[in-house]
Amino acid sequence: MNLLPNFMRLPAAMLLVLVCTQGVAANYVDLRRIEPVHGDAAAGASRAVVCVACHGPNGNAVVPTFPKLAGQRADYIYHRLVEYRNADPNAPYYVASPMPAQAQTLSDVDMRNLAAYFAAQTPTASPTITETGDEQGATLYSNGDPAKGVPPCQGCHGADANGPIITASRYLAYPMLRGQHAAYLVSRLNGYRDKQAHDSTNDFIMRGVAHMLDDGSIHAVAVWLDSLPVVDKH
Repeated sequence: MNLLPNFMRLPAAMLLVLVCTQGVAANYVDLRRIEPVHGDAAAGASRAVVCVACHGPNGNAVVPTFPKLAGQRADYIYHRLVEYRNADPNAPYYVASPMPAQAQTLSDVDMRNLAAYFAAQTPTASPTITETGDEQGATLYSNGDPAKGVPPCQGCHGADANGPIITASRYLAYPMLRGQHAAYLVSRLNGYRDKQAHDSTNDFIMRGVAHMLDDGSIHAVAVWLDSLPVVDKH
């Protein structure tokens, strides 16, 4: 089944509606027209010493509430750091997070270098997986839930969950989800569903998607993604 036409229409249509909703941050990051991110991975390695305390050796986080960064798309990492730098640290979504304060210490070059470094690392399988993905999670990811208006996750995150293969600029900052910690994914989706995340145009899209997901659906797709074997893309 060719999902490309729906995929290309979905972000623009949802943005048109969601950008006009209440609660949108005035300084959100517009990711619809961005340039590819380039950085010095070797320089990023020296800055990553602090990051590994939470995100693990080479970005392979051991604690499941922290996201894995190893092998993640550099464009996503960079723009996520920009969002943290712009965020209000007193906002409910960030009040318990160390990331806004950490991002304040980084220059733009630092963020590009860190993004390049973590993108170049090899992801490893989660050591904490206790559940195997079920059919519900796989179906939601691949096909969505048309009855509830839930679009397929693969439309933006790729059929293999390694990120979209389309190279148009507005798709560069869509993250890889394959092998990501389920606990982190659940937390992130809950944040979207509760309309707490509003720091980028991609957040507006995800708020609309997550709004239509119940707890069981969020858990199912998160566990399924966590259970997928990691793929070394390098």
